[in-house]
Amino acid sequence: MKVICDREKLREGLSIANNVVPAKSTRPVLENVCLVATDDALELVGTDLEVSVRFRIEDVEVTDPGPAVIPARVTLDFVRDLSGETVTLETKEGKCQITSGADSCELVTIDPDEFPVISRFSGDGNVTMQGGSFTKLVTQTSFAAAREPGRYAMHGVLTEIDNDILRLVATDGRRLALTTTPVDGSKAPETSAIIPTKGMQMFCRVISDPLDQIHLSFGENQVGLKTRGAEIFARLIDGDFPRYAAVVPTETSNALEADREMFSKKLRLVANVTGDEARAVRLKTKKNELELFGQSVGRGLATAHMEVDFKGEDAEIAFNPDFVLDGLKHCENDTIRLEFNERNSPGKFCLGENYVYVVMPITIDASTPPT
Repeated sequence: MKVICDREKLREGLSIANNVVPAKSTRPVLENVCLVATDDALELVGTDLEVSVRFRIEDVEVTDPGPAVIPARVTLDFVRDLSGETVTLETKEGKCQITSGADSCELVTIDPDEFPVISRFSGDGNVTMQGGSFTKLVTQTSFAAAREPGRYAMHGVLTEIDNDILRLVATDGRRLALTTTPVDGSKAPETSAIIPTKGMQMFCRVISDPLDQIHLSFGENQVGLKTRGAEIFARLIDGDFPRYAAVVPTETSNALEADREMFSKKLRLVANVTGDEARAVRLKTKKNELELFGQSVGRGLATAHMEVDFKGEDAEIAFNPDFVLDGLKHCENDTIRLEFNERNSPGKFCLGENYVYVVMPITIDASTPPT
């Protein structure tokens, strides 16, 4: 293999590939990136067997097509520190020479036959949409997916296509994020799949232009996403996702609307005094006023007030402020709406036209805070 390519494009491709390549693996070949030079392009392939990426660099000069498997991390570090505009990669006698100007590096290669076979995207996929729209949906949900060991099905984002609607849902059992968008029904058969969070994040990482069209293709055990210059494949999570519809309140007796920025500010203000052992802020409504209260042993207490539009009887409910703030970061509107029934029932935050965020309440002492 011998190819000359743009250094910045090579750095970008190596950086994306390294996001899936494991630093350490029981299969050492997975710690490498596979370079494949064709007649008119250079492909970079990386995988951890759960998520795989194929990044394509065009406008290259190929004098000797072929593959090369080289250490992913070292290659990225070396190329990142080069100062030349172009890079030459050439394999010879089990080595890969990387040269840019007067700087060069020689890396040991691995037999390409040892590298796993990675799928290729075929056709236009089941769903076609703007990359920016897809990124927004993922951003609005993936943060709520579980991270700690436990129910494996919660470690991904449930992706459903039903009646020309694409729906993404994520939960860790304490909060749940749900968002939807219309899709073209002509290529979108009914689908239900749990995509690992890492896969979703990689999907977004390769979407460089939010106006570009991306293609999603669902298979029996994996899902693929194709952009103008990359293909990502993620192995689906096998498991039963929680019955999310039963968690989202459909009828509520209390509803308040508040300025998103002011509510976030007041919530952070009161949360400052809460400790890790009691991370909770109480919301108490009275007429059109909201009182926020937090306290912890060893730190003290804090109270804040703000005007809201409230409908319902005087009520109170407490939440983990971090969970609430996580959702507010992705709110599409200047005004947030919180709906709930009792103090021990879930709180439903309406953060956009098709964006719902549910947070489970925390039980704390309901006594009036000291004044």
